[in-house]
Amino acid sequence: MQFENKVAVVTGGAHGIGKCICERFAAEGARVCVIDIAENPYFRGDLSKEADVRAFAEKVLTEHGHVDYLINNALPRMRGLTDGTAADMDYALKVGVTAPFLLAKLFRPHFAPGAAIVNITSTRDSMSEPETETYAAAKGALSALTHALAMTLGGVARVNAIAPGWIEVNGASHGGPDAAQHPVKRVGVPEDIAEMALFLCSDKAGFITGEEIRIDGGMTRQLIYHGDDGWSYAGE
Repeated sequence: MQFENKVAVVTGGAHGIGKCICERFAAEGARVCVIDIAENPYFRGDLSKEADVRAFAEKVLTEHGHVDYLINNALPRMRGLTDGTAADMDYALKVGVTAPFLLAKLFRPHFAPGAAIVNITSTRDSMSEPETETYAAAKGALSALTHALAMTLGGVARVNAIAPGWIEVNGASHGGPDAAQHPVKRVGVPEDIAEMALFLCSDKAGFITGEEIRIDGGMTRQLIYHGDDGWSYAGE
């Protein structure tokens, strides 16, 4: 119960990685406050709307008076250059960047000693597939926001990021090439991210701030050339 009576705020905590993070913090004794556009036990709200973000923060502070941990996990919208609109990009940035910025601002006077922020970014902040511009832009900006906040909040809260790779959030089992392509020979699961979030919020990580830790089974460290190690390029 390393987080007994600590207040953990989690955005996008209704399912997937966010839900797993909530469950792990609760199992360690934390009082978990969730905001998600989907149904959840605490607060249903849209992070793209400033009024919802402020109402959520007010509820947390009214009920608890302080915040120990803020985990920005909510998923930005993924749209590409071909079919995406300015509104899609605006929404992705509001959810993925503006909301974490605003929550840090609102909670700043109320962070408890030893507080920590963990931003869930993505390996897509530095590598991409086609037609993923809104998501990549939001995650890249959140990565930069991480080290900026770490400097501004020095002595107030440590700020770090986790960049997941392929994390299976629906319980499916992946073998064959899907698993084999990863240097660790499996696809990730939400617990891989949740455990790192717990560590980064713990006193064991007390000398870590401004960092982004990649949890992707080694995929972003894997150098690939056509014809090497069974890889082949099948494009035009």
